[in-house]
Amino acid sequence: MSEARIEQAAPGELRLVGVLDFSTGPQLREAGKQMIRASKGAGLLLDCSAVEKTSSVGLALLLAFMRDAEAAGKAVTVRGMPEDMRQIAEVSGVTELLPLEA
Repeated sequence: MSEARIEQAAPGELRLVGVLDFSTGPQLREAGKQMIRASKGAGLLLDCSAVEKTSSVGLALLLAFMRDAEAAGKAVTVRGMPEDMRQIAEVSGVTELLPLEA
């Protein structure tokens, strides 16, 4: 089984860690939704720099977390998107939807 988690790195900052795939996706989805709802402040930083490997599940999680944050009225920024996730986003045509940190 793959190991992955989502953690609060700082106020308004969630960090995805490990391998994002079909075996870790459902648990991460639910945990992330709860953490976003509980997050205070107007902004949310989604840090992907500790993602070791991802499938399309990782990109789907990121998009779902962005929807959750938008529904909660939070502006989202994505940091440290790994190359494999970036390539999946490009092939899927969603790169322009991602609020990547400059």
